[in-house]
Amino acid sequence: MAQPTNLYDTYDTTGIREDLVDVIYNISPEDTPILSAIPRSIAKQTKHEWQIDSLAAAASNAVIEGDDATIDAATATARKQNFTQIMDKVIAVSGTQSSVDAAGRADEMAYQIAKKSKELKKDMELALSSATLAAVGSATAARTFGGLQCWIETNGSAGTNGTLSTGDGTDAPGAGTNRAITEAILKETIQEVYTAGGDLDVLVVPPKVKQTISGFVGASSSNPRMFTSEDKTFGASIDVYVSDFGNLQIIPNRTMAGLETCFLLQTDMAAAAYLRDFQVNDLAKTGDSEKKQLLVEFTLEVRNEAAHGILLDITE
Repeated sequence: MAQPTNLYDTYDTTGIREDLVDVIYNISPEDTPILSAIPRSIAKQTKHEWQIDSLAAAASNAVIEGDDATIDAATATARKQNFTQIMDKVIAVSGTQSSVDAAGRADEMAYQIAKKSKELKKDMELALSSATLAAVGSATAARTFGGLQCWIETNGSAGTNGTLSTGDGTDAPGAGTNRAITEAILKETIQEVYTAGGDLDVLVVPPKVKQTISGFVGASSSNPRMFTSEDKTFGASIDVYVSDFGNLQIIPNRTMAGLETCFLLQTDMAAAAYLRDFQVNDLAKTGDSEKKQLLVEFTLEVRNEAAHGILLDITE
C-alpha cells in the first residue's frame, strides 16, 4: 500500500496544536502517618520542656493496729527537653512565568505553594522518625530536635550487639545485626510496654515490614489469611494486630522506606509542639520575580518514653 501522490498528511504540517492534557499527575507519596497520629502541642520558646513521673513499684503493705504513721519517701519529677527546629521551603517564580498560560494550573505560585507544603510535611515526618540528635544550635549551626529513635530506651529490641538510645534525645541507637521481624520479637516488646504502663495503639513500619507482618499466621492476628469460596477473595493483609494487651493499628510509612526501624506508639504520649505554626511569608522583591517562604518551627515532645517501644535492625 502507498499514499496517493501529493497527499498532505500530519507529517507535512506545522500548524497542529499541541495535545497537552490540562492536568498534572503526581503520585509521589504525601502521607505522614506519625505526624498525623500524634496530637499537636504548643512550644513557647526554643528549648521546650516537660515533666515526667512514675509510681513506685507495688510492695507488700500491712501496718499494725494503732501504729504511728510513717512518711513514705517522695521522688521528684524528671524534667525533659527538646529543641525546636526550623524548616522551610522557598519558592521564586518569575514575572513572565506568572503571566503565561500554563497547562495544569491557573496560578504558578499557588501551585508551587501547594506542592512545597506537602514536601515540607514529608520533611517533618522524616525528622520525627529519624535518629537526628537534639542540638541547641548556634549562629552558624541550625537547631535540631531529637527524633523518636533517640528517645526510646525502656522498651524495645535490637539486633545482636545493637543498643537502644539513652532516652534523652541526645544519643542515637547503636547498630546491631540485621534481622527479619518475627511475631515473637513483636510480642515481647508489646509486653514490655504494657508492663511499663503503656497502652499502645499504633505500630508504624516501613512498607516491606508491613508485608512481613501480613505473613504472620498466629491466632493473635485479627485478620488471618483466609479464602472465601463464594467471592474467590483471598485476604493476605493484617491491618490491626490484636495482642494480649490491646489492638494495634498497623500503618506502613513510605517515608520510613529506607529505615530499619519500627515504632510502637501510644499516640497520646507524644506530640508535635509548635513554636511557629505553618506560615507563608512574602520575601523582599529584588527583581522580576515573586518570592515566598513556607516555614514551620516545631519539636518532638515525648511525654513519657516508657509508653512507647522500638524495634531496631529490622530489614523485612
